[in-house]
Amino acid sequence: MDIVDQLKTFVATAKTGSFTAAADQLGVSNRLTSKYVAELENRLGVRLLQRTTRKVGLTPAGEDLLARAPALLDDLDALLAEVSDTSRGFTGVVRISAPVTFGEVYVAGMLARFAARNPDLTFDLRLHDGFVDLASDGIDLAFRVGQSDMRSLKSRKLGEMRSVAAAGPAYLDGHGAPATPDDLRHHACILDTNRRAPRRWVFLKNGTEQAVDVQGRFQVNSARAAAELAASGLGICYTPRFAVTDALATGRLVPVLKDYESTTIPVSAVYLEGRSLPRKIRALIDFAVEDSRSAALL
Repeated sequence: MDIVDQLKTFVATAKTGSFTAAADQLGVSNRLTSKYVAELENRLGVRLLQRTTRKVGLTPAGEDLLARAPALLDDLDALLAEVSDTSRGFTGVVRISAPVTFGEVYVAGMLARFAARNPDLTFDLRLHDGFVDLASDGIDLAFRVGQSDMRSLKSRKLGEMRSVAAAGPAYLDGHGAPATPDDLRHHACILDTNRRAPRRWVFLKNGTEQAVDVQGRFQVNSARAAAELAASGLGICYTPRFAVTDALATGRLVPVLKDYESTTIPVSAVYLEGRSLPRKIRALIDFAVEDSRSAALL
């Protein structure tokens, strides 16, 4: 039994928590999955799984191996695909991380368009508003909104994101529209806690920044939820434009402070430095750069 098949069996067993489930996934017998994992443990000289009558769990050594083995197997698949004369496209799994709203509004659709061109690829999209650890979570590529200070990551810029201040027609009918950013002090503002400074909104006019401290009854960690609250007449939101495109188009939200611009925030694709980037990940990044321009979200 070679090391690659042993690793694949270990990964399937660790992820499913069961030799039986791993056997079903791999199309082999339950007895063979147990045998292959035992052979890998003998080869490495450490126990990788804690076995009970009901399930299997990871030992510390198993956790370390699971954090890196999927990426190694994917790299091997990519290498074999690259050197194979009969290869016609990309294969394997691509694991992607993205912020929740950006992932729902843009990344999912972009991946669908990329998948249509690459029918043999499998995608694992994980949406989370925190900055995930690419190495420990086995992430091939992450989309980030905002500046990343991690030196272990390399990045490719997709574009610049702008925000828009908006409110529902009912709110504006009852409270009027702010004429300047300073007027926001007297309005109910809905705070998006995903922003670095949720209570400090910054605008630009003729290249000059104007910042205002705002307050309100609602704070949420979702741009779409903030937009929904604003559309319901509960205040003014200040969210990424991509999160409110549909609401603005249908009139559920009305832009305010149209004579002012927001500051820009970079949107980037990031990946681990020092690791040979598989061809399929390079292709996905190239596709995202071009697709984001045509989608006009940024």
